Amino acid sequence: MESRTGKQFVVPAAQPVYLDHVVRQTFEQRVQSALQGLNECRLCPRKCGVNRAAGESGVCQTGRQARVASAFPHFGEEDCLRGTRGSGTIFFALCNLRCVFCQNWDISQSRGAGVEMDADRLASLMLDLQEQGCHNINLVTPSHVMPRVIEALSRAIGRGLRLPIVYNTSAYDTVSSLELLDGLVDIYMPDFKFWSSETARRLANAADYPQRARDAIREMHRQVGDLRFTPDGVAQRGLLVRQLVMPGQIEESRRIYEWLAREISPDTFVNIMGQYRPANLVGSVSAHAGGSVNFQEINRCPTRAELTTAYAAARSAGLWRFDERSPHVP
Repeated sequence: MESRTGKQFVVPAAQPVYLDHVVRQTFEQRVQSALQGLNECRLCPRKCGVNRAAGESGVCQTGRQARVASAFPHFGEEDCLRGTRGSGTIFFALCNLRCVFCQNWDISQSRGAGVEMDADRLASLMLDLQEQGCHNINLVTPSHVMPRVIEALSRAIGRGLRLPIVYNTSAYDTVSSLELLDGLVDIYMPDFKFWSSETARRLANAADYPQRARDAIREMHRQVGDLRFTPDGVAQRGLLVRQLVMPGQIEESRRIYEWLAREISPDTFVNIMGQYRPANLVGSVSAHAGGSVNFQEINRCPTRAELTTAYAAARSAGLWRFDERSPHVP
Protein backbone atom coordinates (compact mmCIF):
# COMPACT_ATOMS: atom_id res chain seq x y z
CA MET A 1 0.00 0.00 0.00
CA GLU A 2 2.99 2.30 0.32
CA SER A 3 3.23 3.36 -3.33
CA ARG A 4 -0.43 4.23 -3.90
CA THR A 5 -1.65 5.16 -0.46
CA GLY A 6 1.46 6.92 0.78
CA LYS A 7 3.20 6.39 4.11
CA GLN A 8 2.28 9.89 5.21
CA PHE A 9 -1.39 8.88 5.28
CA VAL A 10 -0.86 5.98 7.69
CA VAL A 11 -1.57 7.02 11.28
CA PRO A 12 -1.99 5.19 14.59
CA ALA A 13 -5.45 3.78 15.20
CA ALA A 14 -7.69 6.18 17.10
CA GLN A 15 -11.19 6.10 18.54
CA PRO A 16 -14.08 7.34 16.37
CA VAL A 17 -14.45 11.10 16.41
CA TYR A 18 -17.92 10.95 18.00
CA LEU A 19 -16.43 9.61 21.25
CA ASP A 20 -14.82 12.96 21.96
CA HIS A 21 -16.50 14.28 25.12
CA VAL A 22 -17.13 17.71 23.56
CA VAL A 23 -18.93 16.12 20.61
CA ARG A 24 -21.02 13.90 22.88
CA GLN A 25 -22.25 16.93 24.79
CA THR A 26 -23.81 18.27 21.58
CA PHE A 27 -25.81 15.15 20.68
CA GLU A 28 -29.15 16.16 22.15
CA GLN A 29 -29.05 19.54 20.43
CA ARG A 30 -28.14 17.92 17.11
CA VAL A 31 -30.93 15.37 17.40
CA GLN A 32 -33.52 18.07 18.11
CA SER A 33 -32.28 20.30 15.26
CA ALA A 34 -32.33 17.39 12.80
CA LEU A 35 -35.80 16.16 13.80
CA GLN A 36 -37.15 19.71 13.64
CA GLY A 37 -36.09 19.71 10.00
CA LEU A 38 -38.68 17.03 9.23
CA ASN A 39 -41.56 19.43 9.97
CA GLU A 40 -41.04 21.39 6.74
CA CYS A 41 -38.45 19.26 5.03
CA ARG A 42 -35.47 21.06 3.54
CA LEU A 43 -32.93 18.40 4.49
CA CYS A 44 -31.72 17.86 0.92
CA PRO A 45 -31.48 20.18 -2.09
CA ARG A 46 -35.00 19.21 -3.21
CA LYS A 47 -36.40 21.37 -0.38
CA CYS A 48 -39.83 19.77 -0.75
CA GLY A 49 -41.23 21.56 2.29
CA VAL A 50 -43.55 18.68 3.30
CA ASN A 51 -44.27 17.73 6.90
CA ARG A 52 -42.52 14.40 7.15
CA ALA A 53 -43.01 14.34 10.94
CA ALA A 54 -46.72 14.00 10.19
CA GLY A 55 -46.14 11.25 7.63
CA GLU A 56 -46.12 13.36 4.47
CA SER A 57 -43.47 12.61 1.85
CA GLY A 58 -41.83 14.42 -1.02
CA VAL A 59 -39.48 13.25 -3.78
CA CYS A 60 -37.73 10.72 -1.52
CA GLN A 61 -41.11 9.08 -0.69
CA THR A 62 -39.99 8.77 2.95
CA GLY A 63 -41.99 9.93 5.94
CA ARG A 64 -41.02 10.11 9.60
CA GLN A 65 -39.07 6.87 9.93
CA ALA A 66 -36.10 5.55 7.98
CA ARG A 67 -36.68 2.52 5.77
CA VAL A 68 -33.92 -0.10 5.68
CA ALA A 69 -33.53 -2.50 2.75
CA SER A 70 -30.72 -4.64 4.20
CA ALA A 71 -27.86 -4.73 6.69
CA PHE A 72 -24.87 -7.07 6.60
CA PRO A 73 -21.05 -7.29 6.60
CA HIS A 74 -20.21 -6.19 3.05
CA PHE A 75 -17.10 -7.63 1.38
CA GLY A 76 -17.63 -5.92 -1.97
CA GLU A 77 -16.69 -2.40 -0.90
CA GLU A 78 -13.28 -0.76 -1.35
CA ASP A 79 -10.46 -2.79 0.17
CA CYS A 80 -9.75 -0.09 2.74
CA LEU A 81 -13.35 -0.29 3.99
CA ARG A 82 -13.99 -4.03 3.94
CA GLY A 83 -10.63 -5.02 5.40
CA THR A 84 -10.71 -8.64 6.55
CA ARG A 85 -14.02 -8.59 8.43
CA GLY A 86 -16.27 -6.59 6.13
CA SER A 87 -17.86 -3.17 6.15
CA GLY A 88 -21.01 -3.06 8.31
CA THR A 89 -23.34 -1.85 5.61
CA ILE A 90 -26.86 -0.52 6.20
CA PHE A 91 -28.72 0.08 2.92
CA PHE A 92 -31.45 2.67 3.31
CA ALA A 93 -34.37 2.32 0.94
CA LEU A 94 -35.47 5.15 -1.35
CA CYS A 95 -33.39 8.12 -2.46
CA ASN A 96 -33.55 11.85 -3.18
CA LEU A 97 -32.22 11.37 -6.72
CA ARG A 98 -34.04 9.78 -9.64
CA CYS A 99 -31.20 8.30 -11.69
CA VAL A 100 -32.63 6.67 -14.80
CA PHE A 101 -29.78 4.13 -14.77
CA CYS A 102 -29.95 3.14 -11.09
CA GLN A 103 -28.95 -0.50 -10.64
CA ASN A 104 -30.82 -0.60 -7.32
CA TRP A 105 -33.98 1.06 -8.62
CA ASP A 106 -36.22 -1.51 -6.93
CA ILE A 107 -34.83 -0.31 -3.58
CA SER A 108 -34.20 3.35 -4.35
CA GLN A 109 -37.31 4.30 -6.31
CA SER A 110 -40.11 1.95 -5.29
CA ARG A 111 -42.46 3.40 -2.69
CA GLY A 112 -42.74 1.04 0.26
CA ALA A 113 -39.36 -0.59 -0.30
CA GLY A 114 -37.53 -1.70 2.83
CA VAL A 115 -38.69 -1.93 6.43
CA GLU A 116 -39.54 1.06 8.59
CA MET A 117 -37.24 1.41 11.59
CA ASP A 118 -37.26 3.82 14.48
CA ALA A 119 -34.06 5.08 16.11
CA ASP A 120 -33.85 2.24 18.65
CA ARG A 121 -34.11 -0.48 16.04
CA LEU A 122 -31.60 1.26 13.79
CA ALA A 123 -29.20 1.56 16.73
CA SER A 124 -29.57 -2.18 17.35
CA LEU A 125 -28.60 -2.86 13.73
CA MET A 126 -25.40 -0.87 14.19
CA LEU A 127 -24.53 -2.73 17.38
CA ASP A 128 -25.25 -6.10 15.75
CA LEU A 129 -22.83 -5.30 12.90
CA GLN A 130 -20.22 -4.31 15.48
CA GLU A 131 -20.79 -7.62 17.28
CA GLN A 132 -20.19 -9.44 13.97
CA GLY A 133 -16.72 -7.87 13.84
CA CYS A 134 -17.18 -5.30 11.06
CA HIS A 135 -14.56 -2.57 10.69
CA ASN A 136 -17.07 0.29 10.38
CA ILE A 137 -20.73 1.24 10.05
CA ASN A 138 -21.37 2.07 6.40
CA LEU A 139 -24.56 4.11 5.88
CA VAL A 140 -25.65 3.81 2.23
CA THR A 141 -27.95 6.49 0.76
CA PRO A 142 -28.51 8.25 4.10
CA SER A 143 -29.13 11.84 2.96
CA HIS A 144 -32.93 11.77 3.20
CA VAL A 145 -32.92 10.02 6.62
CA MET A 146 -30.16 12.04 8.26
CA PRO A 147 -32.28 12.96 11.34
CA ARG A 148 -32.92 9.29 12.14
CA VAL A 149 -29.23 8.52 11.57
CA ILE A 150 -28.18 11.10 14.17
CA GLU A 151 -30.83 9.95 16.62
CA ALA A 152 -29.85 6.29 16.18
CA LEU A 153 -26.15 7.10 16.54
CA SER A 154 -26.82 8.88 19.80
CA ARG A 155 -28.56 5.81 21.18
CA ALA A 156 -26.07 3.28 19.76
CA ILE A 157 -23.10 5.17 21.21
CA GLY A 158 -24.78 5.17 24.60
CA ARG A 159 -25.10 1.39 24.25
CA GLY A 160 -21.46 0.82 23.35
CA LEU A 161 -20.96 1.58 19.64
CA ARG A 162 -17.25 2.13 18.95
CA LEU A 163 -16.88 1.81 15.16
CA PRO A 164 -16.07 4.57 12.64
CA ILE A 165 -19.05 5.90 10.68
CA VAL A 166 -18.96 5.92 6.86
CA TYR A 167 -21.41 8.30 5.17
CA ASN A 168 -21.93 6.72 1.73
CA THR A 169 -23.86 9.28 -0.32
CA SER A 170 -24.68 10.45 -3.83
CA ALA A 171 -23.38 13.91 -2.76
CA TYR A 172 -26.82 15.43 -3.32
CA ASP A 173 -26.65 16.87 0.19
CA THR A 174 -27.10 20.30 1.70
CA VAL A 175 -24.27 21.93 3.61
CA SER A 176 -26.62 22.63 6.51
CA SER A 177 -27.39 18.91 6.89
CA LEU A 178 -23.71 18.01 6.68
CA GLU A 179 -22.89 20.58 9.36
CA LEU A 180 -25.07 18.63 11.80
CA LEU A 181 -22.88 15.58 11.09
CA ASP A 182 -19.61 17.40 11.81
CA GLY A 183 -17.85 15.37 14.50
CA LEU A 184 -20.08 12.32 14.00
CA VAL A 185 -18.86 11.01 10.63
CA ASP A 186 -15.32 9.66 10.29
CA ILE A 187 -15.32 8.82 6.57
CA TYR A 188 -17.33 10.60 3.89
CA MET A 189 -17.76 8.61 0.67
CA PRO A 190 -19.64 10.71 -1.92
CA ASP A 191 -20.18 9.62 -5.51
CA PHE A 192 -19.62 12.63 -7.79
CA LYS A 193 -21.88 11.59 -10.65
CA PHE A 194 -22.22 14.45 -13.17
CA TRP A 195 -20.39 17.64 -14.03
CA SER A 196 -22.93 19.33 -16.31
CA SER A 197 -26.33 20.56 -15.20
CA GLU A 198 -27.99 19.31 -18.37
CA THR A 199 -26.67 15.77 -17.85
CA ALA A 200 -27.84 15.84 -14.23
CA ARG A 201 -31.27 17.11 -15.27
CA ARG A 202 -31.71 14.46 -17.95
CA LEU A 203 -30.34 11.49 -16.03
CA ALA A 204 -31.27 12.28 -12.40
CA ASN A 205 -33.97 14.98 -12.58
CA ALA A 206 -31.67 17.29 -10.61
CA ALA A 207 -30.17 20.11 -12.69
CA ASP A 208 -28.57 21.61 -9.59
CA TYR A 209 -26.74 18.38 -8.71
CA PRO A 210 -23.25 19.47 -9.91
CA GLN A 211 -23.21 22.62 -7.79
CA ARG A 212 -24.76 20.92 -4.78
CA ALA A 213 -22.21 18.11 -5.02
CA ARG A 214 -19.32 20.56 -5.19
CA ASP A 215 -20.61 22.43 -2.14
CA ALA A 216 -21.15 19.18 -0.25
CA ILE A 217 -17.73 17.71 -1.03
CA ARG A 218 -16.03 20.94 0.05
CA GLU A 219 -17.82 20.71 3.39
CA MET A 220 -17.01 17.01 3.77
CA HIS A 221 -13.32 17.66 3.18
CA ARG A 222 -13.37 20.58 5.59
CA GLN A 223 -14.64 18.26 8.28
CA VAL A 224 -12.46 15.19 7.77
CA GLY A 225 -9.59 16.06 5.39
CA ASP A 226 -7.76 13.59 3.16
CA LEU A 227 -8.25 9.86 3.75
CA ARG A 228 -5.96 8.29 6.34
CA PHE A 229 -5.45 4.65 7.28
CA THR A 230 -4.56 2.55 10.28
CA PRO A 231 -1.25 0.64 10.01
CA ASP A 232 -3.14 -2.45 8.78
CA GLY A 233 -4.59 -0.50 5.83
CA VAL A 234 -8.16 0.11 7.02
CA ALA A 235 -9.61 3.57 6.41
CA GLN A 236 -9.84 5.55 9.63
CA ARG A 237 -10.86 9.11 8.72
CA GLY A 238 -11.15 11.30 5.67
CA LEU A 239 -12.73 11.73 2.25
CA LEU A 240 -13.06 8.95 -0.36
CA VAL A 241 -14.68 10.01 -3.64
CA ARG A 242 -16.31 7.53 -6.00
CA GLN A 243 -16.64 8.49 -9.65
CA LEU A 244 -18.72 6.30 -11.92
CA VAL A 245 -17.38 6.29 -15.49
CA MET A 246 -20.33 6.38 -17.85
CA PRO A 247 -20.35 5.73 -21.60
CA GLY A 248 -19.74 8.83 -23.68
CA GLN A 249 -19.15 11.05 -20.65
CA ILE A 250 -15.37 11.02 -20.32
CA GLU A 251 -15.22 14.80 -20.54
CA GLU A 252 -17.48 15.05 -17.49
CA SER A 253 -15.18 12.67 -15.60
CA ARG A 254 -12.18 14.75 -16.63
CA ARG A 255 -13.75 17.95 -15.32
CA ILE A 256 -14.57 16.25 -12.02
CA TYR A 257 -10.98 15.02 -11.57
CA GLU A 258 -9.58 18.45 -12.37
CA TRP A 259 -11.91 20.08 -9.86
CA LEU A 260 -11.04 17.57 -7.14
CA ALA A 261 -7.30 18.08 -7.61
CA ARG A 262 -7.57 21.87 -7.85
CA GLU A 263 -10.34 22.75 -5.38
CA ILE A 264 -10.25 19.92 -2.84
CA SER A 265 -6.80 18.29 -2.75
CA PRO A 266 -4.46 16.48 -5.14
CA ASP A 267 -4.26 13.89 -2.35
CA THR A 268 -7.97 13.07 -2.65
CA PHE A 269 -8.49 9.30 -2.60
CA VAL A 270 -10.61 8.32 -5.61
CA ASN A 271 -12.30 5.13 -6.71
CA ILE A 272 -12.69 5.25 -10.50
CA MET A 273 -15.62 2.91 -10.98
CA GLY A 274 -16.05 0.94 -14.18
CA GLN A 275 -19.10 -1.15 -13.32
CA TYR A 276 -21.77 0.94 -15.04
CA ARG A 277 -24.28 -1.12 -16.99
CA PRO A 278 -27.69 -0.24 -18.45
CA ALA A 279 -30.44 -0.67 -15.86
CA ASN A 280 -33.76 0.77 -14.70
CA LEU A 281 -35.18 2.93 -17.54
CA VAL A 282 -32.11 2.72 -19.78
CA GLY A 283 -32.65 0.51 -22.79
CA SER A 284 -36.37 0.10 -22.31
CA VAL A 285 -38.55 0.88 -25.31
CA SER A 286 -40.46 4.14 -25.07
CA ALA A 287 -44.12 4.25 -25.98
CA HIS A 288 -43.43 7.63 -27.55
CA ALA A 289 -41.27 8.69 -30.48
CA GLY A 290 -42.15 5.64 -32.51
CA GLY A 291 -41.04 3.08 -29.94
CA SER A 292 -37.42 4.27 -29.68
CA VAL A 293 -35.04 3.05 -26.97
CA ASN A 294 -34.83 5.27 -23.90
CA PHE A 295 -31.48 6.94 -23.19
CA GLN A 296 -29.78 5.30 -26.15
CA GLU A 297 -26.57 7.26 -25.50
CA ILE A 298 -25.90 5.35 -22.28
CA ASN A 299 -27.39 2.02 -23.33
CA ARG A 300 -24.05 0.20 -23.11
CA CYS A 301 -21.20 -0.45 -20.72
CA PRO A 302 -18.13 1.83 -20.83
CA THR A 303 -15.39 0.50 -23.07
CA ARG A 304 -11.93 -0.45 -21.92
CA ALA A 305 -10.62 2.56 -23.85
CA GLU A 306 -12.98 4.88 -21.95
CA LEU A 307 -11.87 3.49 -18.59
CA THR A 308 -8.22 3.82 -19.59
CA THR A 309 -8.82 7.41 -20.69
CA ALA A 310 -10.59 8.23 -17.43
CA TYR A 311 -7.75 6.87 -15.35
CA ALA A 312 -5.20 8.80 -17.42
CA ALA A 313 -7.27 11.97 -17.05
CA ALA A 314 -7.26 11.62 -13.29
CA ARG A 315 -3.49 11.25 -13.23
CA SER A 316 -3.08 14.18 -15.60
CA ALA A 317 -5.20 16.30 -13.26
CA GLY A 318 -2.74 15.56 -10.46
CA LEU A 319 -4.63 12.86 -8.57
CA TRP A 320 -2.58 9.83 -7.54
CA ARG A 321 -4.36 7.99 -4.73
CA PHE A 322 -6.70 5.42 -6.25
CA ASP A 323 -8.58 2.38 -5.01
CA GLU A 324 -6.46 -0.68 -5.75
CA ARG A 325 -9.24 -2.24 -7.78
CA SER A 326 -9.58 0.75 -10.09
CA PRO A 327 -8.88 0.07 -13.79
CA HIS A 328 -5.12 -0.41 -14.08
CA VAL A 329 -3.17 1.61 -16.60
CA PRO A 330 0.55 0.81 -16.98
